[in-house]
Amino acid sequence: MVEAPPDELVVQTHSHLITDDLSLLRELACQCRLRVHLSIESDQQDLPGLPPPASSIERRFAAAKALRSAGVRVVITVSPLLPIQDGESFFARIAATADAVVIDHFIGGDGSADGRRTATTPLPDAMAQVAPASVTLSYRDAVVELAHRHLPGNVGVSIDGFAGRFLPA
Repeated sequence: MVEAPPDELVVQTHSHLITDDLSLLRELACQCRLRVHLSIESDQQDLPGLPPPASSIERRFAAAKALRSAGVRVVITVSPLLPIQDGESFFARIAATADAVVIDHFIGGDGSADGRRTATTPLPDAMAQVAPASVTLSYRDAVVELAHRHLPGNVGVSIDGFAGRFLPA
């Protein structure tokens, strides 16, 4: 890709190991519109009944900071949106380490209009154990509003956000 770069490239990852390719990403960022989407689904490391993430929240935030410091555009993807304990601190931290945020709830974000694909998995029950309202779209909307206060003009919702379309400031 460095030899024949695309016009635009979006790299989506859940792993802090993206920084292993920092020099390559820095080079690509100079040659095309590059966005690295790094998933950080919540400020809570674990949800009951679900396996722990491969990369800790701390490591993913550190990766976001390193990428951004290197001149790479960073978008934190809160996807799937999981229960958030301290939204103010979480989105302040995102604003300090990323250029934008995408919020994607399993309802409408799992490829079905009503989240029925995800409803058959353990995810909604695990979310409801921690925060019952988190399995509703009204929860997503409240989180979007909170994120918008911290990153005005740089909040995307679901498919629009992944496509680089953000809510107006």
